[in-house]
Amino acid sequence: MRLTGLAMFALLLALTQAPAAIAVQTNDHAGANRQAPPPSTSSIPAPQETGSPASQADHEGGVRDEQPPHITVANPPPTPLTWALHDKIAWAANLVLVILGYAGILVAISLLKKIDRQTGYVETAAEAAAASAQAALMNAQAVIRSERPWILTTVEPSRSVENSFTVMATNRGRTPARIIATAVRIRIAIDEKHLPGTPEYMNEEPGAPFTPIILLPGESTAIKPFRREDVKGLCDSEERYKRIETWEEKIYLYGKVMYVDLIAPADSQAHETNWCCWYIHGRQNSGLVIAGPPEYNTHT
Repeated sequence: MRLTGLAMFALLLALTQAPAAIAVQTNDHAGANRQAPPPSTSSIPAPQETGSPASQADHEGGVRDEQPPHITVANPPPTPLTWALHDKIAWAANLVLVILGYAGILVAISLLKKIDRQTGYVETAAEAAAASAQAALMNAQAVIRSERPWILTTVEPSRSVENSFTVMATNRGRTPARIIATAVRIRIAIDEKHLPGTPEYMNEEPGAPFTPIILLPGESTAIKPFRREDVKGLCDSEERYKRIETWEEKIYLYGKVMYVDLIAPADSQAHETNWCCWYIHGRQNSGLVIAGPPEYNTHT
Protein backbone atom coordinates (compact mmCIF):
# COMPACT_ATOMS: atom_id res chain seq x y z
CA MET A 1 0.00 0.00 0.00
CA ARG A 2 2.91 2.37 0.72
CA LEU A 3 4.46 1.75 -2.71
CA THR A 4 1.09 2.34 -4.40
CA GLY A 5 0.68 5.69 -2.64
CA LEU A 6 4.16 6.80 -3.72
CA ALA A 7 3.43 5.85 -7.33
CA MET A 8 0.16 7.88 -7.34
CA PHE A 9 1.98 10.87 -5.86
CA ALA A 10 4.69 10.72 -8.57
CA LEU A 11 2.04 10.53 -11.31
CA LEU A 12 0.12 13.57 -9.99
CA LEU A 13 3.36 15.55 -9.58
CA ALA A 14 4.36 14.86 -13.18
CA LEU A 15 0.92 15.85 -14.49
CA THR A 16 0.94 19.14 -12.57
CA GLN A 17 4.48 20.16 -13.55
CA ALA A 18 4.27 19.29 -17.23
CA PRO A 19 1.91 22.18 -18.29
CA ALA A 20 3.93 24.67 -16.20
CA ALA A 21 7.17 23.72 -17.96
CA ILE A 22 5.50 23.94 -21.33
CA ALA A 23 4.07 27.38 -20.46
CA VAL A 24 7.55 28.62 -19.45
CA GLN A 25 9.02 27.41 -22.74
CA THR A 26 6.20 29.10 -24.66
CA ASN A 27 6.73 32.39 -22.83
CA ASP A 28 10.45 32.23 -23.60
CA HIS A 29 9.71 31.82 -27.31
CA ALA A 30 7.18 34.64 -27.20
CA GLY A 31 9.63 36.96 -25.39
CA ALA A 32 12.31 36.26 -27.96
CA ASN A 33 9.98 37.13 -30.85
CA ARG A 34 8.61 40.20 -29.15
CA GLN A 35 10.14 43.54 -30.28
CA ALA A 36 10.29 46.75 -28.37
CA PRO A 37 7.49 49.06 -29.42
CA PRO A 38 8.46 52.23 -31.30
CA PRO A 39 8.27 55.30 -29.22
CA SER A 40 5.29 57.38 -29.94
CA THR A 41 5.91 60.83 -31.19
CA SER A 42 4.50 63.58 -29.15
CA SER A 43 3.65 66.91 -30.71
CA ILE A 44 5.62 69.64 -29.12
CA PRO A 45 4.38 73.00 -30.19
CA ALA A 46 7.10 75.28 -31.51
CA PRO A 47 7.36 78.59 -29.81
CA GLN A 48 6.05 81.45 -31.85
CA GLU A 49 7.52 84.86 -31.68
CA THR A 50 5.10 87.55 -31.11
CA GLY A 51 5.68 91.07 -31.81
CA SER A 52 4.62 92.22 -28.41
CA PRO A 53 7.29 94.00 -26.52
CA ALA A 54 6.26 92.31 -23.27
CA SER A 55 6.86 88.93 -24.67
CA GLN A 56 10.18 89.90 -26.01
CA ALA A 57 11.10 91.48 -22.78
CA ASP A 58 10.25 88.32 -20.92
CA HIS A 59 12.20 86.23 -23.37
CA GLU A 60 15.21 88.34 -23.13
CA GLY A 61 15.17 89.39 -19.53
CA GLY A 62 14.21 86.18 -17.67
CA VAL A 63 13.82 82.42 -18.00
CA ARG A 64 10.49 81.31 -19.07
CA ASP A 65 8.94 78.19 -17.49
CA GLU A 66 8.57 75.39 -20.05
CA GLN A 67 6.47 72.22 -19.64
CA PRO A 68 8.48 68.90 -20.07
CA PRO A 69 7.55 66.68 -22.97
CA HIS A 70 5.06 63.82 -22.26
CA ILE A 71 5.78 60.36 -23.81
CA THR A 72 3.05 57.74 -24.02
CA VAL A 73 3.93 54.03 -24.62
CA ALA A 74 1.24 51.83 -26.12
CA ASN A 75 1.51 48.13 -25.02
CA PRO A 76 0.93 45.65 -27.81
CA PRO A 77 -1.93 43.19 -27.40
CA PRO A 78 -0.95 39.99 -25.50
CA THR A 79 0.24 37.19 -27.72
CA PRO A 80 -1.85 34.02 -27.20
CA LEU A 81 0.07 31.01 -25.78
CA THR A 82 0.81 28.48 -28.47
CA TRP A 83 1.66 24.79 -27.62
CA ALA A 84 4.23 23.63 -30.07
CA LEU A 85 4.23 20.10 -31.44
CA HIS A 86 7.56 19.33 -29.75
CA ASP A 87 6.11 20.28 -26.36
CA LYS A 88 3.05 18.17 -26.94
CA ILE A 89 5.20 15.15 -27.84
CA ALA A 90 7.41 15.68 -24.75
CA TRP A 91 4.40 15.95 -22.44
CA ALA A 92 2.81 12.83 -23.95
CA ALA A 93 6.09 10.93 -23.61
CA ASN A 94 6.40 11.93 -19.95
CA LEU A 95 2.82 10.89 -19.33
CA VAL A 96 3.40 7.52 -20.99
CA LEU A 97 6.57 6.99 -18.91
CA VAL A 98 4.70 7.81 -15.70
CA ILE A 99 1.88 5.43 -16.60
CA LEU A 100 4.33 2.67 -17.51
CA GLY A 101 6.26 3.22 -14.28
CA TYR A 102 3.07 3.05 -12.25
CA ALA A 103 2.00 -0.12 -14.07
CA GLY A 104 5.45 -1.63 -13.47
CA ILE A 105 5.20 -0.83 -9.77
CA LEU A 106 1.78 -2.48 -9.61
CA VAL A 107 3.10 -5.57 -11.42
CA ALA A 108 6.11 -5.74 -9.08
CA ILE A 109 3.89 -5.48 -6.01
CA SER A 110 1.61 -8.21 -7.39
CA LEU A 111 4.63 -10.46 -8.06
CA LEU A 112 5.98 -9.88 -4.56
CA LYS A 113 2.61 -10.78 -3.06
CA LYS A 114 2.47 -13.95 -5.15
CA ILE A 115 6.02 -14.87 -4.13
CA ASP A 116 5.11 -14.27 -0.49
CA ARG A 117 2.05 -16.50 -0.80
CA GLN A 118 4.05 -19.20 -2.57
CA THR A 119 6.71 -19.04 0.14
CA GLY A 120 4.02 -19.48 2.78
CA TYR A 121 2.61 -22.46 0.88
CA VAL A 122 6.07 -24.02 0.61
CA GLU A 123 6.75 -23.52 4.33
CA THR A 124 3.39 -25.04 5.23
CA ALA A 125 4.04 -28.00 2.95
CA ALA A 126 7.53 -28.46 4.41
CA GLU A 127 6.17 -28.40 7.96
CA ALA A 128 3.45 -30.89 7.01
CA ALA A 129 6.04 -33.15 5.36
CA ALA A 130 8.30 -32.96 8.42
CA ALA A 131 5.39 -33.78 10.72
CA SER A 132 4.37 -36.68 8.46
CA ALA A 133 7.95 -37.98 8.40
CA GLN A 134 8.17 -37.73 12.19
CA ALA A 135 4.88 -39.58 12.56
CA ALA A 136 6.06 -42.26 10.13
CA LEU A 137 9.33 -42.62 12.05
CA MET A 138 7.51 -42.96 15.36
CA ASN A 139 5.15 -45.51 13.81
CA ALA A 140 8.10 -47.48 12.43
CA GLN A 141 9.84 -47.38 15.79
CA ALA A 142 6.67 -48.57 17.50
CA VAL A 143 6.38 -51.43 15.02
CA ILE A 144 10.03 -52.35 15.54
CA ARG A 145 9.62 -52.26 19.31
CA SER A 146 6.51 -54.40 19.11
CA GLU A 147 8.28 -56.95 16.89
CA ARG A 148 11.63 -56.99 18.69
CA PRO A 149 12.62 -59.71 21.17
CA TRP A 150 12.22 -59.13 24.90
CA ILE A 151 14.29 -61.21 27.32
CA LEU A 152 12.66 -61.55 30.74
CA THR A 153 13.93 -63.47 33.76
CA THR A 154 11.98 -65.81 36.02
CA VAL A 155 12.79 -68.23 38.84
CA GLU A 156 11.80 -71.86 38.48
CA PRO A 157 12.18 -74.52 41.23
CA SER A 158 13.86 -77.74 40.34
CA ARG A 159 11.52 -80.73 39.86
CA SER A 160 14.16 -83.28 40.80
CA VAL A 161 16.24 -81.58 43.51
CA GLU A 162 14.61 -80.21 46.64
CA ASN A 163 15.36 -76.57 47.60
CA SER A 164 17.07 -76.02 44.26
CA PHE A 165 16.19 -73.10 41.95
CA THR A 166 17.21 -71.85 38.51
CA VAL A 167 17.10 -68.32 37.12
CA MET A 168 15.68 -68.62 33.59
CA ALA A 169 15.85 -66.17 30.66
CA THR A 170 12.84 -66.36 28.33
CA ASN A 171 12.25 -64.61 25.00
CA ARG A 172 8.84 -62.96 25.33
CA GLY A 173 9.14 -61.04 22.05
CA ARG A 174 8.05 -61.83 18.49
CA THR A 175 11.46 -62.24 16.83
CA PRO A 176 14.52 -64.37 17.65
CA ALA A 177 17.14 -63.04 20.04
CA ARG A 178 20.80 -63.91 20.43
CA ILE A 179 22.28 -63.75 23.91
CA ILE A 180 25.83 -62.43 23.59
CA ALA A 181 26.85 -62.07 27.26
CA THR A 182 25.73 -62.71 30.83
CA ALA A 183 26.97 -61.60 34.24
CA VAL A 184 26.04 -62.92 37.70
CA ARG A 185 27.01 -61.76 41.18
CA ILE A 186 26.10 -63.10 44.66
CA ARG A 187 26.23 -60.66 47.56
CA ILE A 188 25.40 -60.89 51.29
CA ALA A 189 23.85 -57.73 52.81
CA ILE A 190 21.59 -56.79 55.70
CA ASP A 191 18.84 -55.75 53.28
CA GLU A 192 18.48 -54.38 49.77
CA LYS A 193 19.15 -50.83 50.99
CA HIS A 194 22.72 -51.89 51.74
CA LEU A 195 23.34 -53.01 48.16
CA PRO A 196 25.44 -50.72 45.92
CA GLY A 197 23.50 -47.98 44.18
CA THR A 198 24.28 -49.52 40.78
CA PRO A 199 24.94 -53.22 40.18
CA GLU A 200 28.61 -54.17 40.39
CA TYR A 201 29.98 -57.18 38.53
CA MET A 202 33.31 -58.90 38.51
CA ASN A 203 34.64 -62.15 37.19
CA GLU A 204 34.83 -64.44 40.19
CA GLU A 205 36.38 -67.32 38.26
CA PRO A 206 37.80 -67.35 34.75
CA GLY A 207 35.82 -69.85 32.74
CA ALA A 208 35.20 -70.96 29.21
CA PRO A 209 34.27 -68.30 26.65
CA PHE A 210 30.59 -67.59 26.49
CA THR A 211 28.83 -69.24 23.60
CA PRO A 212 26.06 -67.12 22.09
CA ILE A 213 22.61 -68.57 22.58
CA ILE A 214 19.77 -68.01 20.13
CA LEU A 215 16.31 -67.96 21.63
CA LEU A 216 13.25 -68.19 19.45
CA PRO A 217 10.03 -66.55 20.65
CA GLY A 218 8.84 -68.48 23.71
CA GLU A 219 12.10 -70.36 24.31
CA SER A 220 14.04 -70.23 27.61
CA THR A 221 17.55 -70.92 28.84
CA ALA A 222 19.11 -71.32 32.32
CA ILE A 223 21.14 -68.39 33.59
CA LYS A 224 22.06 -69.27 37.17
CA PRO A 225 21.21 -72.34 39.33
CA PHE A 226 21.27 -72.04 43.12
CA ARG A 227 20.75 -74.69 45.84
CA ARG A 228 20.43 -74.72 49.61
CA GLU A 229 23.79 -76.50 49.84
CA ASP A 230 25.48 -73.48 48.20
CA VAL A 231 24.81 -71.27 51.25
CA LYS A 232 27.55 -72.71 53.43
CA GLY A 233 30.06 -72.21 50.64
CA LEU A 234 29.21 -68.49 50.60
CA CYS A 235 29.62 -68.03 54.37
CA ASP A 236 33.16 -67.54 55.62
CA SER A 237 32.21 -68.45 59.20
CA GLU A 238 29.62 -70.34 61.20
CA GLU A 239 28.44 -67.10 62.82
CA ARG A 240 27.58 -65.62 59.43
CA TYR A 241 25.68 -68.78 58.49
CA LYS A 242 23.61 -68.43 61.65
CA ARG A 243 22.86 -64.77 60.82
CA ILE A 244 21.53 -65.91 57.44
CA GLU A 245 19.38 -68.54 59.13
CA THR A 246 17.92 -65.90 61.45
CA TRP A 247 17.55 -63.40 58.52
CA GLU A 248 19.91 -60.91 60.11
CA GLU A 249 21.69 -60.99 56.76
CA LYS A 250 20.33 -61.93 53.35
CA ILE A 251 21.73 -63.45 50.18
CA TYR A 252 21.06 -61.56 46.93
CA LEU A 253 21.71 -62.93 43.44
CA TYR A 254 21.74 -60.33 40.66
CA GLY A 255 22.96 -60.21 37.11
CA LYS A 256 22.32 -59.05 33.55
CA VAL A 257 21.66 -60.57 30.14
CA MET A 258 22.85 -58.81 26.97
CA TYR A 259 21.26 -59.76 23.66
CA VAL A 260 20.68 -58.48 20.12
CA ASP A 261 17.82 -58.67 17.68
CA LEU A 262 18.52 -61.01 14.77
CA ILE A 263 16.43 -58.98 12.31
CA ALA A 264 18.02 -55.66 13.31
CA PRO A 265 21.09 -54.26 11.49
CA ALA A 266 24.46 -55.59 12.56
CA ASP A 267 25.54 -52.24 14.02
CA SER A 268 22.40 -51.83 16.14
CA GLN A 269 22.77 -51.37 19.88
CA ALA A 270 22.47 -54.44 22.11
CA HIS A 271 19.62 -54.74 24.59
CA GLU A 272 20.10 -55.48 28.26
CA THR A 273 17.98 -57.09 30.96
CA ASN A 274 18.96 -56.70 34.63
CA TRP A 275 17.55 -58.99 37.29
CA CYS A 276 17.85 -59.46 41.05
CA CYS A 277 16.65 -62.27 43.40
CA TRP A 278 16.54 -62.77 47.15
CA TYR A 279 17.30 -66.18 48.57
CA ILE A 280 15.06 -66.99 51.54
CA HIS A 281 16.71 -69.53 53.87
CA GLY A 282 14.24 -71.44 56.04
CA ARG A 283 14.78 -74.08 58.67
CA GLN A 284 13.75 -76.88 56.32
CA ASN A 285 12.63 -75.28 53.05
CA SER A 286 14.09 -72.38 51.07
CA GLY A 287 12.89 -70.04 48.39
CA LEU A 288 14.20 -67.70 45.65
CA VAL A 289 12.06 -64.72 44.64
CA ILE A 290 12.49 -61.62 42.45
CA ALA A 291 13.47 -58.66 44.65
CA GLY A 292 15.94 -55.81 44.87
CA PRO A 293 15.93 -52.07 44.07
CA PRO A 294 14.47 -50.79 40.78
CA GLU A 295 17.99 -50.14 39.45
CA TYR A 296 18.60 -53.90 39.63
CA ASN A 297 15.49 -54.76 37.57
CA THR A 298 15.62 -52.82 34.31
CA HIS A 299 15.06 -53.57 30.63
CA THR A 300 16.38 -51.78 27.53
